Amino acid sequence: MNSRFSLRYRVTLAFFLLGGVVSIAMGGYLYWLTINIEEKLIEETLSAELDDFMMRYAKDPVTHPPSSTHIQGYVFNDLKTATPPINLQFLSSGFSHILTEESGYYVEFREENTTSFLVLYSDELIRHRENQYLGSIILGVTLITSLSSILGFWLAGKVIFPVTQLAQQVSEIGNDFSLLDLKGRYPVDEVGKLAQAFDIYQHRLGDFIERERAFTSDVSHELRTPLTVIDGASEVLLSNKSLNESQRNGVQRIARASVQITRLASALLTLAREKPVNSEYQCSVNKILTTVVNEHLYLLKHKPVEVDLTISSDEFISSDSTLLSVVLSNLIRNAFSYTNKGTVQIQLIGNRVIIIDTGEGMDEDQLLKMFIRHYSNKRAKGGHGIGLSLVKRICLYYGWEISVASQKNQGTQIELLLNQSP
Repeated sequence: MNSRFSLRYRVTLAFFLLGGVVSIAMGGYLYWLTINIEEKLIEETLSAELDDFMMRYAKDPVTHPPSSTHIQGYVFNDLKTATPPINLQFLSSGFSHILTEESGYYVEFREENTTSFLVLYSDELIRHRENQYLGSIILGVTLITSLSSILGFWLAGKVIFPVTQLAQQVSEIGNDFSLLDLKGRYPVDEVGKLAQAFDIYQHRLGDFIERERAFTSDVSHELRTPLTVIDGASEVLLSNKSLNESQRNGVQRIARASVQITRLASALLTLAREKPVNSEYQCSVNKILTTVVNEHLYLLKHKPVEVDLTISSDEFISSDSTLLSVVLSNLIRNAFSYTNKGTVQIQLIGNRVIIIDTGEGMDEDQLLKMFIRHYSNKRAKGGHGIGLSLVKRICLYYGWEISVASQKNQGTQIELLLNQSP
């Protein structure tokens, strides 16, 4: 589950909720316990007052019932009557709490023979004290919750600081991938184990990068040398006028393959870099597009296919000319290869290259898989399914956009938008 809050704020929120829940539960329990103890004390007080009055009344019937600021007693018999402020009709024997329209009373009521005894205790002052006590509890809950949040925020900062420091140190690893001794900077705890894991991963990744650098360097040097030899030998053979047409076609095929693999190796080596290298060099899309079209016209020999090349302006972009040539070569080679008759329209409009053919086209399944590596619907003719996947990688490398629209047996339209490199 993803969270929009940092780990520190999530720990603070946990402390806030924990402090709030615990303080509310404790405050509620204390309030309930206090009210119950209070009522128990009042009950015991009224019971003692009534017991004392009944004993005195038994000795002297003219004894006055207890009377004070909050306690008032009453006695009812045939000889003496009084009017209490509450209705005695539904009053049960023992202790109870009665609420009237004007006020409330705690009541101790007893009957003995034909005489009824009643003691009332006004709850006005008690209710006032209870409200004050409730306000104090609410204030305490608020303070405890706030203090727990502050403590949680401070404690989370202390606990998470080593993790934050480790993340900052890891993020400072440069492109040269100089190794950092992370384990020695942290104690032997969970963060220390994490630093140790990073150290192990650093060494593994460093070894991998070193092998990758060695491989790309060796490929760049060892592969270009024989390809240069092949190019030179091809030019020498093509200059020999004694070659017949079949032999010349074979040598031309070798020369084209050599150029293709040279560009492919250069493209793969460039893509192996971490990010595009900003260069002031501007390559001409017009020139490269024209060259690529002419290089692939041999694919249309003996085919009733017309090529319509339209260039509205000479566009220059900041990119490796070899990578642009690889992209255009793959797209145009596919258009020429899959078109057996009709036309192939190639247009350069601003920074957009549009290729429209009347070839075999593709169904929906082929459209979804066409940029997947090693997928090819023309393996029988020698395709290995890396051309369009390489095109996709180069487009992602430079931020170019490519869109494809196609229908089976009706042709394909490809639009390449050459956005300027960031």
